[in-house]
Amino acid sequence: MPLRSFSLRELLLGGGLAATLLAPLPAQALFDDNEARKAIIELRQKFDANKAATDAALLRLGDEVRDRRPLNELMNQIEQLRAELAQLKAQNDSLSRQVADLQRGQQAAQATVDERLRQFEPVPVTVDGLTFDVQPAEKREYDAVMDVVRRSDFAGAAAGFETFLRRYPDSGYTPSVLYWLGNAQYANRAYRESLGTHRRLVNTYRDHPRAPEALLAIANSQVELKDARSARKTLEDLIKGYPQSEAAAVARDRLSRLR
Repeated sequence: MPLRSFSLRELLLGGGLAATLLAPLPAQALFDDNEARKAIIELRQKFDANKAATDAALLRLGDEVRDRRPLNELMNQIEQLRAELAQLKAQNDSLSRQVADLQRGQQAAQATVDERLRQFEPVPVTVDGLTFDVQPAEKREYDAVMDVVRRSDFAGAAAGFETFLRRYPDSGYTPSVLYWLGNAQYANRAYRESLGTHRRLVNTYRDHPRAPEALLAIANSQVELKDARSARKTLEDLIKGYPQSEAAAVARDRLSRLR
């Protein structure tokens, strides 16, 4: 039958009682009293049993303490991991803020770059019924010179168009620029220059919508230069080459009056 555990009080009381009972007694009392002998034996047995139970309890306590050591170490490791995770989370939050700041800065920089690029991206324009792409600066310069024409500053317009042609020799505006440059030169009474400019337009851009008007302007310059024969020939070429144009109708009328 398993022995029951005893409390420390019971152990102490039991031990004290045993010690008392084990103390020397008169010989007569020991041998005369069988009951006392039996009591001593029982107390000794109880003492031994309690001692064995105490030793077993101490062993179990020692085992429990030893068994708890790995658990304590594990708990310590868990706490260390928690501290490291908290530190990593703080670092991650900091990095997330830095990344967000960088992304905002990148977006702002990209927007600035896009805006700058738009200043150089070709834009579609329609002039004299034709649509083509030009650079924004190119468009601004053409529009500025046309404003000069509208102010009837023909000397300024001629200078502006000449500059434009040098700066943008392959521009889609070139046929229209040649037409208006020739007109500005004519208005400045630079008839030979006007004739040459309009002739360049007709020879290079024969299918351009301004070509018939350029031929009519050439005839006008030839008349101013007292070259009626060449003027007549130019008007005839105009009627033949562009019979359905409004300029051809004007040319027919002028031919009937040209001497």
